[in-house]
Amino acid sequence: MHVLFVHPSNPAQFRPVLGHLARRPGWRCTFVAARRAVRIDGVEHLRYRPRGGATEYNSFHTRTFENAVAHAEGVYRALKARPDVQPDLIVGHSGFGSTIFLRELFDAPIVNYFDFFYRPGLDFRPDFPIGEAERLRARVRGAMVLLDLDNCDAGYTPTRFQQRSLPAEYREKVRVIHDGVDTEVFQRRSNPGRRIGSRTIARDTRIVTYCASGLELTRGFDVFMRAAKIIYRKHPDVVFLVVGSDHVFYGDDEDWIGKHASLREWVLAQDEYDLSKFVFLGRVARRTLARVFSLSDVHVYLTVPFVLGWSLMDALSCGAVVVGSDTEPVREMIRPGENGLLADFFDAERIADLALGVFRDPGAYEGMRRNAAAFIEEHYSADVVVPRILELYERVAG
Repeated sequence: MHVLFVHPSNPAQFRPVLGHLARRPGWRCTFVAARRAVRIDGVEHLRYRPRGGATEYNSFHTRTFENAVAHAEGVYRALKARPDVQPDLIVGHSGFGSTIFLRELFDAPIVNYFDFFYRPGLDFRPDFPIGEAERLRARVRGAMVLLDLDNCDAGYTPTRFQQRSLPAEYREKVRVIHDGVDTEVFQRRSNPGRRIGSRTIARDTRIVTYCASGLELTRGFDVFMRAAKIIYRKHPDVVFLVVGSDHVFYGDDEDWIGKHASLREWVLAQDEYDLSKFVFLGRVARRTLARVFSLSDVHVYLTVPFVLGWSLMDALSCGAVVVGSDTEPVREMIRPGENGLLADFFDAERIADLALGVFRDPGAYEGMRRNAAAFIEEHYSADVVVPRILELYERVAG
């Protein structure tokens, strides 16, 4: 069976299933993407270029849709130029518009991966209220997702929370199946080495980790920094390893940072921080990230009610003691006291107290570490999840 995967980035959410399919007899995989690909043996990689897209002359409210259509046309043109590519099944990431024109080229069923459906009222953070333009945009931001929900033959989404974000009339069309965690990479290293970047961390120094694609408000970076200051004032022998870029992936942080180049710069300007306590690593390779999680005494994961980040699952898989925000997507994964700890998203004092409690008696949390890794292995490892994804693909392809 020939499966065509479509996403602006390669391999994105499809890495676990691609790695499996590329080794499976009788399956052929083609991946069309706009950006440079991570090469996977056995997968043919194609490039597309978006055609058009939003400009300053478009309404602010419709720019997300304009860009999605630009990607959709780019995918269509790239594949029209390759008549030798004739898939039996098309799998794409909804919201980018990548698959919406492909019924014009192929007589093949479509499975879409759904992340989230934006709605008015997503102003979870009253300290950073959403402006009028954002509230209006939320009314139309899900237009391409609605087209994908109508156009696809079936869909899947990683969590029950994300499924509930979709319009009720389409939820039965979308199964809850996680992407899968690569437990061969994300497993606890027994001797990970304490040199990270240019810093060698003493064996007795406690390590707190934080990871997000971008250091931004949606992922509570500012709350983490406040908690970090409380922690190092009460326990000075600590280092914070921070993984993530200064890019804003979600939200409208630029509205708040003024002249500052990034939210990180803005947050650091709001208070005095002892920067000798922090190592900002930027984005790192997956195996480096597994080392960071293996070094972690406490990992802090914060998010507003939104798409669940991969880093939470990867940290749990590495047996980190996670202090997570008590928000819907995180509650779906963390059972307090069993495989992690929860605190109110805004409560920096409580986040700090939980971390300090782990410092005081790390041995008391060894069972929690084992439970965290076992939870991922049993329910979310690629070995468990990928067969469910393949069953969906095979059923839809007939």
